Formats: sequence, structure tokens, C-alpha cells
Amino acid sequence: MAQLDDTYDPLTPAPAERRAFTARDAFSLWFSLGIGLLVLQAGAFLVPGLSLGAALAAIVTGSVLGALLLAAAGVVGADTGLSSMGALRLTLGAGGASIPTVLNAVQLIGWGAFEIIAMRDAADALAKQTFGFSNAMIWTLVFGLLATWLAIVGPLSFVRRFLRAYGLWLLLAGAGWLSWRLLAEHDLAALFAMAGTGETSFGAGVDLVIAMPLSWLPLIADYTRFGRTPGGMFKGSALGYLLANIWFMGLGAAYALASGGGDGLLLTALAASGGGVALFLIVIDETDNTFADIHSAAVSTATLVPRQPAHLALIFGGVCTTIALFAPLARYEGFLLLIGSVFAPLFGVLLTDHFVIRHRAAVEASGGVRLPALLAWAAGVAAYQALSRLAPDLGATLPSFVVAGAVYWGLKRVWSGKPA
Repeated sequence: MAQLDDTYDPLTPAPAERRAFTARDAFSLWFSLGIGLLVLQAGAFLVPGLSLGAALAAIVTGSVLGALLLAAAGVVGADTGLSSMGALRLTLGAGGASIPTVLNAVQLIGWGAFEIIAMRDAADALAKQTFGFSNAMIWTLVFGLLATWLAIVGPLSFVRRFLRAYGLWLLLAGAGWLSWRLLAEHDLAALFAMAGTGETSFGAGVDLVIAMPLSWLPLIADYTRFGRTPGGMFKGSALGYLLANIWFMGLGAAYALASGGGDGLLLTALAASGGGVALFLIVIDETDNTFADIHSAAVSTATLVPRQPAHLALIFGGVCTTIALFAPLARYEGFLLLIGSVFAPLFGVLLTDHFVIRHRAAVEASGGVRLPALLAWAAGVAAYQALSRLAPDLGATLPSFVVAGAVYWGLKRVWSGKPA
């Protein structure tokens, strides 16, 4: 298979001949990435702390806000033609961008391992139910190897040759089947009538939901840099992720509540739904999430070390698979919120710089550190940590994003000595 994009320098703007992504491609990719087993798990975390109605309201609110911010970050990639970590060099400087680049590689290893674990557990539950066969190690190796191969192939090949042609229809079939079984087997009126326990506030619920799309902020430009137009990338990415996140988080909350509340029985409930056909289709397509984690970890690292992303993808795939062999799917909610505390403020700075300060104009990346951006990022992280401890019911992700952007705007005015 021809290598279309995986060997391309992440620090060099993608040339016109490589910008093949259309709005339809962006929709297919982000609809696919917005559907997954971990999205279902995240929706399950919202209940029974929130009632189903409140959980759905939190899902819609967080998904709309998160999808718009995610798509805006995608516009940065389409405008500059740079990878996510490459674009950060325009704001933080090359030295400053090395900090989030290392953090991004670390968090993507964690995400990749989580995705492999989720696929392994789902496949093992299906095999045990259908054939009486259980072997977690085999499933871990199968999904780890498959995702690594897709990451080596690269995003243009994956999206245009598989996802848009076949994968999207698998997803729609699986999601449609799960939705139909939910309506056929459970009394939705009774589920909506169940009161929440109050352990989760609405603000905290929105915070958890918005952490899902914002967890993709450090990745999206790795794909939209190959977009034909910024507008197409914005519309396709926003709409695709918004629809998928609302749909699947809502299913996760409803199935978890129907199975007794919480996420503990979620896989069992899904595996039993219609003989597990839908879950099987979703598990097959889940490899796209792991592919994205491994590919972007390689692209990020390639901005620091002189290696081809395809070669680095092989290394990162091996690391993710090894971790998945030994790590349980635990403390996932804490992992999501930890990511939000670091990357949401960072992209508050980036989006403010790109859209407000520079008005989307191209600039040269400096070789050092741009102190205003780093100080604003630190202020945003501090705001997140303070709010999460002092006002946990409010939610900290979006406020920290706004604080970091506002601090950066103010510092740029002081640094330049004139209005930004």
C-alpha cells in the first residue's frame, strides 16, 4: 500500500498535493472517533449520580462546547498545514513546545493502552458468552498488532480506503442496533423517572463530558493539516464528533442505568443485547481510536527526534500493547480529568493566539521559549487545580480554558506595549 502521509515531516506545512481531506472525510473520521467503548464507559460514569434526564442534558451541553473547541483546533491545522505539536511551536516557541510534546506522547500511550484494554475486555466477554472461550492475552495482542499496523499505514490511507468506505457503515449498524435494543428491551419512561443519587453535580457531569472531545485537542491538527479547506475541516469535524458523542454517551448512560447503575455491568449488558452483534461491530471499528493515539504519539515525537513517524508508530504500538497486557481498566475517570487539567488551558492559549492575536496569519516559529504563552498556560493549569478542589461541583475544564486564554491576551498586551 502506498504511503500517502505517514512519512511526511510534521514540522513542515503539508503541501497542496497532500491536502486531500474533504469535509466528508473529516466527518467520517471524527464521527468514528466519537463512537467507542470508552465513550460508552464515560457516559456510564454520569449515572446514577445524575438522573438520566440530567445526564443527557450534561452530555448535550458538554458535547456542543467540546466539539466546537475541537473543530476550532482543527482549523489551526488546516490554516498552518502543521501537526498539532508543530503548530504549538508558533505559540510557545520550539523550546516551550517540547514540554507539551513530551506530555502528549505520555498521555497518548495511556489512551492507546486504555483503548486496547477496552477492546480486549469487550471481545473476551463476547467470546465467553458465545463460545465459552476466554483468553485476554490473545485479544490484547490481536488488537495491539492491528492498531499498530493501521498507525503505520497513516491517516489518509486509513480514512479514505477503509473508514469512509466500510468502517462508517459498521459503526452506524452497531450504534443503530444498540439503540433499537435499548428501546425494545427497556422501559425508557421508567429509566427517566429514576432520581439521581446526587453524588455527581451537573457541572461536574458537564466537565466529564467535555473532557472527551478536549482529550482530542492535541491530535486533531495531525489530520486536518491534510484538509482542503479550513471551513470544511471545521464543519466536518464538529458535526461528526458532536453527533457521535451525544449518541454514544447517551447510550452508555442509559444502558448503565438499566443494568443496575454505574459502569460495572455495562459490558455485560451490551454483550447480552441482541447476542452481542452490535458490540462486535463496535469492537472491530474501535481500532481507529487506538490507531489515532499511536499515530499521533509518533507524529508528536517526530517533532523532537529525527525519526520517521512510521518507525516511531511501531515502537509506540509495542509500548501500548505491553502496558495493556498488565494494566486493569481502573481510574479512567481520573485519567480523563487529569488530561483536561493540562491540555484544556494549553489550547485556550493556542486558540487565543491563532484567532485573536494573530487573526490566523502565518508566523515563523522561534527557536526558544515564548514566556507569555507558558505563563498563561501555567495560570490555566493552576485555575483548573484550584477550581477542582475548591468548587468541584462547578467544573474546572472550561473555566481553565477561558482563564488561560484571557491571561495570555493580557500578557501579550503588556509584552507588546500596545493593544493586541
